[in-house]
Amino acid sequence: MDSKNPSSKNIDSFQNHVIVQDEKPKDECAIFGIFNCSEASNFTYLGLYSMQHRGQESSGIVSTDGELLYRYANMGLVNTVFTEKKLKELIGTAAIGHNRYSTTGASFLRNAQPLRVESHLGGIALAHNGNLINSYDLRKKLESEGSIFQTTIDTETIVHLMAKSKSKDVLVAVSEALKVVKGAYSLLILTSKMLIAVRDPNGFRPLVMGERNDGSIVFASETCAFDITDTKYIRDVEPGEMIVINSFGMKSYFPLPKKSHSLCIFEYIYFSRPDSYIFGESVYSVRKSLGAYLAEEMPIEADVVIPVPDSANVAALGYSEASGIPFRTGLIRSHYIGRTFIEPDQKIRDFGAKIKYNVIREVVKDKRVIVVDDSIMRGTTSRKIIKMIREAGAKKIHMRISSPPTISPCYYGIDIPTHSELIAATHTIDEIKKYLRVDSISYLKLESMLKAVQGYKKLKFCHACFSGKYPVGFKTSGMGNQKSLFQEYSVEETNLYD
Repeated sequence: MDSKNPSSKNIDSFQNHVIVQDEKPKDECAIFGIFNCSEASNFTYLGLYSMQHRGQESSGIVSTDGELLYRYANMGLVNTVFTEKKLKELIGTAAIGHNRYSTTGASFLRNAQPLRVESHLGGIALAHNGNLINSYDLRKKLESEGSIFQTTIDTETIVHLMAKSKSKDVLVAVSEALKVVKGAYSLLILTSKMLIAVRDPNGFRPLVMGERNDGSIVFASETCAFDITDTKYIRDVEPGEMIVINSFGMKSYFPLPKKSHSLCIFEYIYFSRPDSYIFGESVYSVRKSLGAYLAEEMPIEADVVIPVPDSANVAALGYSEASGIPFRTGLIRSHYIGRTFIEPDQKIRDFGAKIKYNVIREVVKDKRVIVVDDSIMRGTTSRKIIKMIREAGAKKIHMRISSPPTISPCYYGIDIPTHSELIAATHTIDEIKKYLRVDSISYLKLESMLKAVQGYKKLKFCHACFSGKYPVGFKTSGMGNQKSLFQEYSVEETNLYD
């Protein structure tokens, strides 16, 4: 069938599909690497599985047996992409893996990572978490010099810069390339002989290192990947540090210019799993502290505290304990939804929100309810949730947000809507209150958010999405959000009307 001229029957069928999208911000990806392990690919699979929350569009693994690199990647979740047969084909004692959510580059299979290339440096695979803010200009320059790009992801610019190096030493080529790029990157680079882990000088995105009892060295975006792989946490990869592991052992270098640290505060608020340690701090403890500060700053008389699951659960618990108001599970979130659902011909009000959430009436009926959430972007989903709670019989609804108002997009690896789409950037608190139809709404203060991190006095954070202060400058012309950097208009390997 010609997709440009679909039948009216198929058009009607397509139009009845509801795309269910969470308005929460999305992180770009998870990365995992392991060296000197007889089951490298199996452990990489487990590590990626534990970090599925960091990217659900595609997953990939590259392994090496010391001679060749073996790659497999596909669209979808980790446990559907990799079969036992595929993992057995990814032979070798070293591997890197990647879960992707696109912030730069479209959601196509050819953009799946890890990337694998051949050059005068030999076979190289690369997995990237972050976002390069000068990738558009670098790409245009490289193309004018003859480079041919196979993807639309910013990560590929690093590979081309490495290939242009006159040095045959991979470490020199990596260092030269990273001195040119700007922005956020935690990288794992695999050759047939070595594994390289490197983090940008600002330290935007996390990267941790651990060791298994068999002596294998492991790297991951979060420590939750260590728990499932029986890995002992050693330390964080330092901002600006490059760690190289080969058959001769492990060495640490600092080849990049030193810069002020800008650790992503949103890792604590929303992205990371509560059982992880990020930047040396317990995510669970920080989120609970965020809720406690919120209760102290924004008290209100109420009968029950309920979270918007799942990311606000711990903050709501902290609010409850600090305020003395009982914590209850008032919203149930479905964990089995995909992106697309067929809506009945007879329309259901707020269908998308009802697929994802449902209210426990017994918890909220005739109650003064405090609803705790970690953040609000556009406000559309929050408005529907509040409507559902109101219809379930709540007498009063007070919204409490365990972070400051989100007023600016992110260009360092988080897909946050544009300035014009962010409700807190375009509306006053009173206007947001009226739009959400709540009895009150309050956000956590920026200073309190930072204090919730126990080591905040020694750690420096990026909070550009809350303050508008970007630690690494960039050109704003033509940049709405990260996805506008590279655009694709073709439909690849799918037919929307089937």
